[in-house]
Amino acid sequence: MTKVKMSWHSTYRSSKFRHVYGKVGSREQCYEGIPITHSVHDNHFCAVNPKFLAVVTESAGGGAFIVIPLHKPGRIDPHHPKVCGHQGSVMDIKWSPFMDNIIASSSEDCTVRIWQIPEGGLKRNMTEALMILIGHSRRAGLVEWHPSCSGILLSAGYDCKILIWNLEEGVAVKMIDSHPDVVLCMSFNTDGSLLATSCKDKKLRIIDPRSGKVLQEADCKNTRVNRVVFLGNLKRVLTTGVSRWNTRQIALWDQEDLSAPVMEEEIDGLSGVLFPFYDPDTHMIYLAGKGDGNIRYYEVGPEKPFLQLLMEFRSPAPQKGLGVMPKRGVDVGDCEIFRFYKLVTLKNMVEPISMIVPRRSESFQEDVFPMTAGSESALSAEEWLSGTDRGPVLISLKEAYKRPNPAGLRASRRDRRNVKGIDLLENTSPNTDRELLKTVYRQQDELRKLKHQLGEKEQRIRQLELELKNLRNT
Repeated sequence: MTKVKMSWHSTYRSSKFRHVYGKVGSREQCYEGIPITHSVHDNHFCAVNPKFLAVVTESAGGGAFIVIPLHKPGRIDPHHPKVCGHQGSVMDIKWSPFMDNIIASSSEDCTVRIWQIPEGGLKRNMTEALMILIGHSRRAGLVEWHPSCSGILLSAGYDCKILIWNLEEGVAVKMIDSHPDVVLCMSFNTDGSLLATSCKDKKLRIIDPRSGKVLQEADCKNTRVNRVVFLGNLKRVLTTGVSRWNTRQIALWDQEDLSAPVMEEEIDGLSGVLFPFYDPDTHMIYLAGKGDGNIRYYEVGPEKPFLQLLMEFRSPAPQKGLGVMPKRGVDVGDCEIFRFYKLVTLKNMVEPISMIVPRRSESFQEDVFPMTAGSESALSAEEWLSGTDRGPVLISLKEAYKRPNPAGLRASRRDRRNVKGIDLLENTSPNTDRELLKTVYRQQDELRKLKHQLGEKEQRIRQLELELKNLRNT
């Protein structure tokens, strides 16, 4: 495949995102007094959803992270409760895309843990996890949720293994051991049927996660690949890394042919890892460098030059990591299409950065906010493991914006009083909480099946009505 160099001065193309700008939150909207971790591991150390902000913190005697209700910005109490059940430093945290009270964490103690955060946030330190997933022989560096199945979680460790966990059973169901060195990054495609990985051996791989088979492999001789992200359903993969001249570089690949990149471009001479973030709704890619305050953003197109530089957000404060708000949590009324939560270690602060499309109209902008992934699981773990693939269940942001609390696992007495005839008390034990989580997964699956049956019956009714109408006409 012919390599294409991307020009910064490419021909102007009309785009509704050409004038997107970054807006830093006011002091009142920031979260201050957070002892952000000093770990040098190249992760974000931050995760956010429409209800909570989680940040990995410095902690003596083990690993910990703090969970703050999103609607409570300001200075955080030094004695604010923490999630501190790990015996080693926390390396990665990720909120479940389907249940806003569930978060996964990986640690240097070689374990992955699933936590349930009470409604309204923590009142005391949390040490008991819903699930403790033990399988890695060395520290667990990464966790990644499946994009459309709530019961599947992936973890990657320094033992060079990727484990696939069935959370409905609490066990590892698959081990991917095709990497000779540490896995640096994992990214699912839209329906979770493919997994892209970058590895310390400088190779990019496309893997079938169910079988563990490597479908495509790129030996990146001219670059050290650090991060990788699937570009939705475009059948493209974007990587960031370092060129042979020690300059930061991006490359675009065809997922079905990794023999050579479709295009590649050197960015700058800074040394920090370049984190890519992709928004499938707007087809925009954001590049944020660790240790600098810049965020470049591009629009992805089907033709050359494939990536069109839109603008660059600049800030003098360096970023240690960035959390990204799911699209269902952005401010639709303000035409906010993306929101970062930036860790500023020098100030022990987390500040929100909104990416906004300037529009004068106060009505809902359907061209900017298409149907997007909601909080409903599309299939069960058993279905996915048996070979079924489905994309995320889509919702309209016009309707979702009217709901102050997106759907998720509620920890209140109202939502926990009775599940499938089981009386659940607020002060439940970890074992009971684990059963509750499994019950929630089963309920999601049953609800999805009932919706499918209802859709089939409605389609059958329409068909019969049409046949009846034809009979009457004859």
